[in-house]
Amino acid sequence: MIEGDVRIEELLSFMKAEGASDLHLRVPSPPVLRIDGALKPLVDLPEMTPDRMRQIFNHITTEEQQRMFYRDLELDFAYSVPNVARFRVNVMLQRGTMSIAFRRVPFEIPTIDDLELPQVCKSLSLKPRGLILVTGPTGSGKSTTLASMIDYLNEREGRNIITIENPIEYLHHNKKSIIAQRDLGDDTLSFNTALVHALRHDPDVILVGEMRDLDTIATAITAAETGHLVLGTLHTVDAVQTVDRMIDVFPPIHQHQIRLQIALVLEAVLSQTLLPRAAGKGRIAAFEILIAVPAVRNLIRTSKTFELPSIIQLGARDHMQTLNQSLAYLVRNGEVTIEEALLKSSEPSQLKKLIKGY
Repeated sequence: MIEGDVRIEELLSFMKAEGASDLHLRVPSPPVLRIDGALKPLVDLPEMTPDRMRQIFNHITTEEQQRMFYRDLELDFAYSVPNVARFRVNVMLQRGTMSIAFRRVPFEIPTIDDLELPQVCKSLSLKPRGLILVTGPTGSGKSTTLASMIDYLNEREGRNIITIENPIEYLHHNKKSIIAQRDLGDDTLSFNTALVHALRHDPDVILVGEMRDLDTIATAITAAETGHLVLGTLHTVDAVQTVDRMIDVFPPIHQHQIRLQIALVLEAVLSQTLLPRAAGKGRIAAFEILIAVPAVRNLIRTSKTFELPSIIQLGARDHMQTLNQSLAYLVRNGEVTIEEALLKSSEPSQLKKLIKGY
């Protein structure tokens, strides 16, 4: 148990020891950990005060970061505690006081097998070109999935890899590939600008931490068209919504052309969500997987994305699966409870039938 008015480094060390994914500091609450998806207030610690929040903020930030926060009233950055972990940090204002959230990022990059990701992630990582999207809500593990895929590629092939992240989470080291990691804010001012300039840096693979606007999506599609492997994330909950979101962000006059381009370059969409393990400690991901086989490309090209779910449902031979199929597998294998699976399903009645086997 941790007690008293502790230093932030001690609190972050305790966070790691408890296996927490996040630490929340907010006035007037005591520190709160998120462990396996559940919030756990550290009631033995004093409530955070505005003065204490400012002290912590000044301790973990540089003068330049402080200027950026007071200008924008928002700040994202990375913070490291030696021999503990790296942390993705977000600072915002709430009711006139600072609120700070720490997301723990281990120094070691977990492997695809460590994370129990679908084995198709291995072959997708080695694709010579195309667009691969990992999607899901905030905190669903998208960045970790992409980091493990990049590391898998780095260990097996010689490629020039450029990542654009906000902020940099996992630190990659050159193995068979060479890697440049660019931090939004410190190394570049926008995803799109960084993506445009990355194309002039002789890349083979580009990772875009977040495809959030028209310009970034358009440039990513163009990069995939011109022979690069592009990996990116979107905050969408399933494969169909992902494809539709990419098209709908463009003006109607351009959507037909974009649809043709996406049908040409898309390789896969992995939509993931995290569930607590039935055995207790830890979480496991469930995936919807769309692989761009010819039938999928044709449905995208002809504006029939509403038919994609049936293709995914029957596409096991091509490594495809619906989220419900993934959830049903996890329940039948005792990895998660049926109650947790039903909470994550958009079609719980169908999931119940899958679990029962009919």
